[in-house]
Amino acid sequence: QVQLVESGGGSVQAGGSLRLSCAASGRTFSSINMGWFRQAPGKEREFVAAISRYGGNTYCADSVKGRFTISRDNTRNTAWLQMISLKPEDTANYYCAASNTLGGVTTTPTYWGQGTQVTVSS
Repeated sequence: QVQLVESGGGSVQAGGSLRLSCAASGRTFSSINMGWFRQAPGKEREFVAAISRYGGNTYCADSVKGRFTISRDNTRNTAWLQMISLKPEDTANYYCAASNTLGGVTTTPTYWGQGTQVTVSS
């Protein structure tokens, strides 16, 4: 069992930056792959970024590549999503996710956080 709690959401103007945090508990943090998804009203939840167990491999959706960076610190059981050059279309509820496999965390994560709202105004 893994519990995930997101924080750091808020409102920011277009072009601004925001960093989301995900605190994990339960299983040993280094044993799970971490990821981020987002869901805007009326839209399906979509993959944003993922990071492997020890941080050696990261993947980002094309829509955020070059603007978002995912990272983790296994000594703190925490993962982050650093977002820069934010656009109004980035507005969504952002969810932290975890899975035993890297492929799983990009498609069908086993564990989910409650979400944190990010609103980008123009």
